[in-house]
Amino acid sequence: MERVRGIGGYFLRASDPAALGAWYRDILGLDADEHGLWQQGAGPTVFATFESGTDYFGSRDQRTMLNFRVDDLDAMLAQLRAAGADVDGETQEMAGVGRFGWVADPEGNRIELWQPA
Repeated sequence: MERVRGIGGYFLRASDPAALGAWYRDILGLDADEHGLWQQGAGPTVFATFESGTDYFGSRDQRTMLNFRVDDLDAMLAQLRAAGADVDGETQEMAGVGRFGWVADPEGNRIELWQPA
């Protein structure tokens, strides 16, 4: 049986694709080239499904949520706040899993930030 080998891409609709791409590059530090190619650091990736009525993604209109691994959640959240990003005031910790925080991009997409345990 053939199997997938990893996440090959994540694609977002945007009213201003160039501005949204710049936000991910300049505010989150996503180091992608002009074609969107990003060599991410090695580490775990979670693939999970949620009940259709979940509020975890923010708006019920948002069908998926992007999760980025970070080394220092507090520093990343402070950086995002300093840049004027819409950062959720709450963080959560799951024993043995790590800490989580959330930010919305300029198009209103909720993004999860994860500092693994």
